[in-house]
Amino acid sequence: MATSVTASIISFVVIMVLNILYEKVAIWITDFELPRTKTDYENSLTLKMFLFQFVNYYSSCFYIAFAKGKVCDPGGCLIELTTQLTVIMGGKAIWNNIQEVLLPWVKNLIFRCCTRVGSEKVIPRWEQDYQLQPIGKLGLFYEYLEMVIQFGFVTLFVASFPLAPVLALVNNLFEIRVDAWKITTQFRRMVPEKAQDIGAWQPILQGVAILAVASNAMIIAFTSDMIPRLVYYWSFSVYPYGDHSSHTMQGYINNTLSVFDIQHFSNESRPSQTPYWFNNSTTCRYRDFRYPPGHHRQYEYSIYYWHVIAAKMAFIIVVEHIVYLTKFVLSYVIPDVPYAVREQIKREKYLSQVILHETNLKLVTKRLKPVADTILKHNEVKEEEEMMDLCF
Repeated sequence: MATSVTASIISFVVIMVLNILYEKVAIWITDFELPRTKTDYENSLTLKMFLFQFVNYYSSCFYIAFAKGKVCDPGGCLIELTTQLTVIMGGKAIWNNIQEVLLPWVKNLIFRCCTRVGSEKVIPRWEQDYQLQPIGKLGLFYEYLEMVIQFGFVTLFVASFPLAPVLALVNNLFEIRVDAWKITTQFRRMVPEKAQDIGAWQPILQGVAILAVASNAMIIAFTSDMIPRLVYYWSFSVYPYGDHSSHTMQGYINNTLSVFDIQHFSNESRPSQTPYWFNNSTTCRYRDFRYPPGHHRQYEYSIYYWHVIAAKMAFIIVVEHIVYLTKFVLSYVIPDVPYAVREQIKREKYLSQVILHETNLKLVTKRLKPVADTILKHNEVKEEEEMMDLCF
């Protein structure tokens, strides 16, 4: 456990250092592209920054979940994955609060101490606000990035760390107040801008949600020991593994340990001196599902291994289809815009058309009024002339 925690802390430090490098590379590549509009620039930068952060934050977790277990333990490294997630999530939350809150506060404090004057002159409020830290053109971008990375930790590896959503909730409740204090007291007031939607973040969130289904199914299947246990528990009637003859886990541990004859060590791997724990033993046990020595297929994967692999693949396929089907059904049943809001939008649209029609009608009437007055006056003059002609 001490080794796992130390490795997780070192990995977190490396991640934080690489974040600085990846951020500069992403901005440099986006500037080199010369996007046509600001929206194109933000979407391009968002995609690149997320891909860099995705590889930086999640690569170690994917390695522990799906690759390292094949080397260190066939049963998986679930505890080590949980430790890695805990250290990275907790360290990231603490580091972000230091970087986003403590650093601007210290800068403002130093600026006030350096610019303090001895007079009793009262500085206007707008000038005091201008002396605060600038928010920067990517201020809100980093808030979105932080939430999306946290969303990835909560969804991609929740099967190995079920406490992650609770920690994320506590962190977000705390960060709401911290961000409010930061924006209102430590930074200049932001200039509001209109936006049609959240841009490239929406498809990124959808992609992470889809990937999370496959990721959690594979973590349960390959990293945990659930599927081998279920196969052993339910296979007594068809392929009786071990000595059990009913639904029981008796003999499971012994069934997961394969036998190896120490005489079969190769010259490169044979120890120079026989370790003391062997004593007079000629065999040893290791965690795997292989045929024992003396079998005509010795040290090859046993039938139990292939049954477990088939069960794992079936589990992944079934879980993915069930979750995706549920997602699409809920997405279809629950509308993006509620019925009452949709009717209100139609009413506002109708009222806008009525107001626009009345405005256009008034405009046309106002423009045609001089013409109508001229025609009316001309008709009156013509009638008077006709009356005069009749009198004479």
